[in-house]
Parts: sequence; C-alpha cells; structure tokens
Amino acid sequence: MTFEQRVSLITLGVQDIDASAAFYEALGWQRVYSPDGVIAFDLIAQTLGLYPASGLEDELGLERGTLSGRAAASLGYNVREKADVAELLALVEPAGGSILKPAQDVFWGGHHGYFADLDGHIWEVAHNPFSPLRDDGAFRWNGY
Repeated sequence: MTFEQRVSLITLGVQDIDASAAFYEALGWQRVYSPDGVIAFDLIAQTLGLYPASGLEDELGLERGTLSGRAAASLGYNVREKADVAELLALVEPAGGSILKPAQDVFWGGHHGYFADLDGHIWEVAHNPFSPLRDDGAFRWNGY
C-alpha cells in the first residue's frame, strides 16, 4: 500500500487559545472552523490547528508544562514577492509576537526572516524566486 506524502494538519499546542487565534488573525489569516477545543485556519489544502497545550499534554499522557517553550523546529510561510516578507513581519510585533530575524537576503538567492508567535513557535517567512508559488498559492519545489 502507498500513501500520499503530504502534511494535511499542523497542530500547535498553545497556552492561551484565544490570544493565539487573535495573533494569527492579526496576520490576516482566516478562521475556517472551530470544532470543540480547536481553532482552525485554512492553509491551502492543509490546516493549521491551535489546541490548548494542556489538552495536548493530557492526550499524550505528559506532565503539565512539558510542552511549554520552543521546540527545535520551524514552520515555513512562503510569499510571492520579496517585499511581502518585510510586510508580513511588520504585522508580528503589533500582534504580540517577536521578530527573531528581520527580512534579509539569503546566500542561496532568496529573501527571508523569522518570527515567533505568542507561544514561541518559530516561523520562517520566505520568498524563493526559484520556486514560485502556484496560482492556488501552494508551494512549488524548484518549479514543480
């Protein structure tokens, strides 16, 4: 049996679900539905879910407080134009997040910056001129 290789849901454990939802809404994201205990945002055929970290700890059988702080991972948010990187990053601090790395050119020819949301989840905002986004906004790897 073969499985389709794609991520369909990213769930972030958050300390204050209402504040986190407001943060992402301040970045222009649209809430699509909110089933019990989860706030969801559409990410073009995938979904970002915000879920209380305490609920995720309970679900995993972990001690309270285990999931606080930053994990060694980053999530990518690709934009169509180089200028869009700084434009999106400019929304982060007024919404309560923090800039980890301001918009700047990258050695491989792209342009990027990093921010952390209210719970420290790390996001890279990038413009990759070698992998333009498809018409529907989905990421293309080297034109595919």
